[in-house]
Amino acid sequence: MIRATILAAALLLTATAAFADEPIVGNWKTKAGDTAVIAPCSDSFCVTLKTGKYAGRQIGKMQGKGNAYTGEITDPEENKTYSGSGTVSGNTVKMQGCVLKVLCKSQVWTRL
Repeated sequence: MIRATILAAALLLTATAAFADEPIVGNWKTKAGDTAVIAPCSDSFCVTLKTGKYAGRQIGKMQGKGNAYTGEITDPEENKTYSGSGTVSGNTVKMQGCVLKVLCKSQVWTRL
């Protein structure tokens, strides 16, 4: 019983460490100048605004690894959710939201 608990804890720590190593994890300055935090949540990465008018609101959830992530992103001002993606390149991430994968808008965020 104790051995199984230790094994489960070790696996959880390993999974958390793997997520923490992903380049999308961190604090980002949005186009509007707010701070967004991208952090592991369950089997994904959650995007939550930490400053500004919508502070505390989760605006996205993505899955992926390396430099490419896909999922959903919400425009907090219009409260509309779109299919989304994030592409990390050095200290920037290009966040994109699309309707029907045809009409897309994107922003480039900078790592804080």
